[in-house]
Amino acid sequence: MDSADTSVQGFHEQGVYPCPACRLGQIQALSLMDAMACNACRHIFTANLERQWLLMVDRSPPLVWHWNGRNWTGAHVEGVKLGWRYWLNAVAFVLLPPVLIGLSAYIVTDSGAPLPLLSIVWTGLTFLFHLALIGRSVIGFYRFPVGTYFSVMGRNLLSR
Repeated sequence: MDSADTSVQGFHEQGVYPCPACRLGQIQALSLMDAMACNACRHIFTANLERQWLLMVDRSPPLVWHWNGRNWTGAHVEGVKLGWRYWLNAVAFVLLPPVLIGLSAYIVTDSGAPLPLLSIVWTGLTFLFHLALIGRSVIGFYRFPVGTYFSVMGRNLLSR
């Protein structure tokens, strides 16, 4: 079954669909099992056909996606909701330390003198490091397969 058929039909176990986890491979039914697997990232999924859901069962708690007739939407962890408080804390974690460092460097220097280069670099590195920590936490929470993504992209580039 080609992708044109899946864009107009509902989700069913016998179809071939794009992988919602790595977005590079395709998922299809495993023979003699009530499960599906991706040919690129090797994640295992089970389907809830009544709700048109796909659950990634090789992690706990499983990630859930909904099939809208064309693609997968709404990657979320079953039973866990990331509310506005989490995002507010993440923004504060990324912005507050560099602001404090930059503000303290500005206060300590003379009002007419430019900020020393070390203070600017230190503030920028603090921002980038805290942003990387939040990014790593999000990637770890959703278990996005970064290594698999780059290896599949490399194979696709070499095959062209």
